[in-house]
Amino acid sequence: MEKSFFTAVKARRSYYGISKESVITEESLTEIVNNAVQYTPSAFNSQSARVVLLLGEQHTKLWDMTENELKKLVPADKFAPTAEKINSFRNGCGSVLFFEDLSVIEGLQSQFPLYKANFPIWSHHASGMLQHVIWVGLEEAGLGASLQHYNPLIDAEVKQTWHIPDKWQLIAQMPFGKPTAEPEAKDFQPLSDRVRIYK
Repeated sequence: MEKSFFTAVKARRSYYGISKESVITEESLTEIVNNAVQYTPSAFNSQSARVVLLLGEQHTKLWDMTENELKKLVPADKFAPTAEKINSFRNGCGSVLFFEDLSVIEGLQSQFPLYKANFPIWSHHASGMLQHVIWVGLEEAGLGASLQHYNPLIDAEVKQTWHIPDKWQLIAQMPFGKPTAEPEAKDFQPLSDRVRIYK
């Protein structure tokens, strides 16, 4: 069931109860990702965003490796909550991995030295927009997702497993699937404290 844009923006939440069942086809899922990557804006039209879409066993492999890396850091007697959280991500049907291509950013820094310090910041701005566009796209399609940051803990193994170019920097991971539980209620600060309008 399709939703209007702002209905999807309002409904977009962090879903931790998800299942391996997908409510859309792989083709539709790919279309969401492709459209988001192609049309999300970036500074100087740098188009530095890179995305890897993991489905099925590849998605499961991501969260298996994440759990294994966390076991090296979290004591065994305290690992149960961590295992529960990772399992909730693994229960999904796929994950979106967000990267930024540092070679593009470095190229812009060389070409426009006046803005050298800004390009990494602008790169993250663009990545954040892309993450939101894909997240809203998944919501609009009826899928629940959340945004995770297990980088740089898993960076090396992710690059080795999926042959990721060395200059691609992992920014975030977005597990998704069919929602199995409603997200918790969300409180909002008054808009009057956050928005100013002058005429």
